[in-house]
Amino acid sequence: MLRRLLDLATASIPRTLLACVALALPAFAVAVLGFRLTAFGAVALYFVVWWTLLFAVLPFRGPDDGQPLVPGQDPGAPSQPRMRRKAVWTTLVSDAVFLAAIAAFPLAGL
Repeated sequence: MLRRLLDLATASIPRTLLACVALALPAFAVAVLGFRLTAFGAVALYFVVWWTLLFAVLPFRGPDDGQPLVPGQDPGAPSQPRMRRKAVWTTLVSDAVFLAAIAAFPLAGL
């Protein structure tokens, strides 16, 4: 079921962008309405969190399809990087980290 949803959401670049925005909107709503961040501040903080976590998600690979290496290709590089899937997973992980960060703001006196 989850794999089917992920395949549907990452079928094209516009669908992936729409899925990422749809997954991020509830986190923005909580930040702006619940924690009284400005919309610009919420977007800026989310962007920093998302971009940082993208580099944490990039090394994770799915099943290798066993395609032969092309001359000049790094043997550690995946034959299919699946960047659209990684963008969706990065968005999901970023939502959790973003909400944890804004929940910690009042504890830090910010």
